[in-house]
Amino acid sequence: MLSIDYANCLSERVGNHGLDAAWIGPGSELADAARTLTASLAKTRGTGWERWRDLPFGDVRRQHVSEVKKLASERRNAFENLVVLGIGGSALGNIALQAALNPPTWNLLPSHQRGGPRMFVIDNVDPANFAAIMEICPPEQTLYNVVSKSGETAETAAQFMWVRDVIHRALGTTAAMHVVAITDPEKGTMRKICDAEGYVTLPVPEGVGGRFSVLSPVGLFSAAMCGIDIDALLDGAAAMDKRCSDPDLSKNPAAMIAGLLCELGAYKGKTCHVLMPYANSLYLLADWFRQLWAESLGKQFDRTGDQVFAGFTPIKALGATDQHSQIQLYREGPNDKVIGLIEVEDFGSNVTIPKGLGVDALRYLEGRSMGALLNAEKRATEFALVESQRPNFTIRMPRIDAYTVGEFISLWQIATSYAGLMLGIDAYDQPAVETGKKATFGLMGREGYGEWKQKVDEALAPTGYTV
Repeated sequence: MLSIDYANCLSERVGNHGLDAAWIGPGSELADAARTLTASLAKTRGTGWERWRDLPFGDVRRQHVSEVKKLASERRNAFENLVVLGIGGSALGNIALQAALNPPTWNLLPSHQRGGPRMFVIDNVDPANFAAIMEICPPEQTLYNVVSKSGETAETAAQFMWVRDVIHRALGTTAAMHVVAITDPEKGTMRKICDAEGYVTLPVPEGVGGRFSVLSPVGLFSAAMCGIDIDALLDGAAAMDKRCSDPDLSKNPAAMIAGLLCELGAYKGKTCHVLMPYANSLYLLADWFRQLWAESLGKQFDRTGDQVFAGFTPIKALGATDQHSQIQLYREGPNDKVIGLIEVEDFGSNVTIPKGLGVDALRYLEGRSMGALLNAEKRATEFALVESQRPNFTIRMPRIDAYTVGEFISLWQIATSYAGLMLGIDAYDQPAVETGKKATFGLMGREGYGEWKQKVDEALAPTGYTV
């Protein structure tokens, strides 16, 4: 079971940069608030933009898992390559699951060892990156998984238009067999295209925003195609959801982590939140966390319309690699951060450092495992941060498997809901992102968005400030 050790966020460890233990104890304002917010979330779960809470449970889960498994079993061994087209929440979860739960050499393994296709996620319109992947993924051997609820996100639409043209020219009447679209089940541009061209589809569930969609077909399909145990993933998420429905703050991991981070931000000025896994395979989960935390909580206005400029800056780091770079800043730079460390107790496989080199300065390493060294590095960093009075906490995973990754995903999604309520903002909209989308439409000549091109050109008119 995943656990959180937050002692290093308290004043008895980090002085006045931490919270007094009484601040989070029984009868405290935060404990009372957590009880109230837990009741509020219980009433709204499964409704509006909180339908993602239902994904690991009941009929919703059964339908998604059944559809995903059936389609994956039909396509898994028919293709050498799976190319996922998406951006933001339509891509980050897919990448994170693959990195966490399959070996980093997955795409290099022969097909009989993989038991599934090579996987590439194209989450940008960088032409060099796109062209390089397309070159090694010929259409005859490739299944293209386009993920877009509306079909109108410019980046994904551009990728898909290129792919559609290529497969129709190369494959003719069999082209449709090479596309699986994950989109709105009833409406939207992508829905119309799929219906017209006969593409197989899976649903983006109603009321599930992109950054909360990884446990829906958006993330489950590519995971199942690459042999990840999606049942265990959802089991872990369900177990964490149940823990995070407890009104007792001391037993509710999501309420506790949200409360600590919000209180440390509001009263101690800790507005930068670092997530630093001590495991390479978890590094891209930190990418997934960054979008979730930044896009959900970074808001100019609260729910009453008052200007608040709420939010925190999420940062990713990798232990032990970034002990040799970022930790210098975190220990001696501005004390405006809370550092979340992720520790893995059992790596499953280990590497023993050989004996016999005969160098006294390195004798302490002989016969020890690299896993033991990595966790010693983590504990040493934890100590160093405490010595510098830098608040930090540890998320402890017994092992890296689908169940614990499901727990991790559920933990942070529910913590985001708590944090949104604590900050008094809407955690489910993203108006600042919409401005950039509209400006892009205008610059690319989309009908009806001409005024946005004019706004951009006027605001960014050439000046003499160039060297």
